[in-house]
Amino acid sequence: MKLPFSGLTSLRLPLLARHRTAFKTNSANAWMILLAIGIGALTGLVGGAFRLLLVELADLRDIFFNNPKILGPYGLFVGIGIATLSIFIGLTAVRKLAKEAGGSGIQEIEGGLDGLRPFRWKRVIPVKFFASLFTIGPGLLLGREGPTVQLGANIGKMVKDIFRQPEHQNNPLISTGAAAGLAAAFDAPLAGMLFVIEEMEGHFRFNFLSLSCVMLGSAVATIVVSMITHTRVVIPMAVYDMPSFESMWIFLIFGLFVGVLGLVFNTLLLSCLDFFGRLNLPPIFLSFMLACIVVLIGNQNLEMVGADFGMIDQLFSGDHTVTTLLILFAVRMILGIICYSTGVPGGIFAPMIILGITFGMAFGIALQEFLPGLNLPPVIFALVGMGSFFSAAVRAPLTGVLLVVEMTSNYELMLPLILAASASAVLTSFLGNKPIYASLLGRTLAAAKEEKKQELLKKRQSEDAEG
Repeated sequence: MKLPFSGLTSLRLPLLARHRTAFKTNSANAWMILLAIGIGALTGLVGGAFRLLLVELADLRDIFFNNPKILGPYGLFVGIGIATLSIFIGLTAVRKLAKEAGGSGIQEIEGGLDGLRPFRWKRVIPVKFFASLFTIGPGLLLGREGPTVQLGANIGKMVKDIFRQPEHQNNPLISTGAAAGLAAAFDAPLAGMLFVIEEMEGHFRFNFLSLSCVMLGSAVATIVVSMITHTRVVIPMAVYDMPSFESMWIFLIFGLFVGVLGLVFNTLLLSCLDFFGRLNLPPIFLSFMLACIVVLIGNQNLEMVGADFGMIDQLFSGDHTVTTLLILFAVRMILGIICYSTGVPGGIFAPMIILGITFGMAFGIALQEFLPGLNLPPVIFALVGMGSFFSAAVRAPLTGVLLVVEMTSNYELMLPLILAASASAVLTSFLGNKPIYASLLGRTLAAAKEEKKQELLKKRQSEDAEG
């Protein structure tokens, strides 16, 4: 005899199974959100400590440059010796312990997200942190953002491994750490989030959950690092009104000029990397060369060395001529490219931003002389130059625009920033300029392939000799 409502049993079982599956999925997603928040907090702590230590080192460096005899009658020679030792320690640590910690490391993250490069976080985190202090501290023209982005990505991998998460969570958690690292470097959560989406396009697997992780990680990292460093904006300055619509055409032209400079920067950087790669100089020689550059040039002009933002106030002061600014731009570009090409750990974000500011100030001052009727303060072009130079070299205009806005709180300059950044990025694209990190990743993969080929060749030669 068939019981009443017995037919409902067959309907309830699939429904219960679906509820259990949904509950498990939601629990896993909630846990991943919590991990992303933890990654953001850890990255903020590490990034905040890194920033504070670099500030202390920069203060010590400035004291020496302002009074080199503080180290005795041979202060310059002693300074060169200290800088050589410091850079040598950082460079040797990278070469001996974790080669992937050299340079900015952002190309390593992109390769790691594609499964083409390893994430050896147990080595990379300590090596990148301390080696970068030893190389950036003496005054090399390298930025803090490359190290913090790579540190954040490896923290994401560390959290994933410690909590034994499934492999499919590698991409969102590593991406969360990378975004948090950029946010921690510049107090710029939106730029950190967009950098992962825009620059790491094709590497970052975009979906609602991964985007939520990236957003939360960036926000939490910014909060934590701001509490540690007691900063709200990286470049505190006056807030400017939006220029008139009649003057917007000049920002398009300015963006085209900066686009050409971005192409030159990328071309010279890659050529210089090839040059130093062929030379294969010993670390002690490279360290001594870089130390001489930093100490001797920094002793003459502090604005020529370092990539911290303390010098920006001097650039905004208006005491520079167009000629001095263009000389400063050329020298900093050459020195920055040389520093990065030696393989020492450090980023190129900050050097590019300072180059954009320098050229923008020169352009703005010249414009005041030739077209005074536009009534555009040179500082506006300096800020627009920040975003457009970054956009030209990295081909990430949205990130460039938001980076400037968040670093300076000049939201009114959004429209001229968009025009100039778009013009510079589009022009370099038409001229065949590849995004710098894509080019660096290609070089890294080619070098790894060649290294593996040489290892196999040596192994075969050894086996043949034994046979």
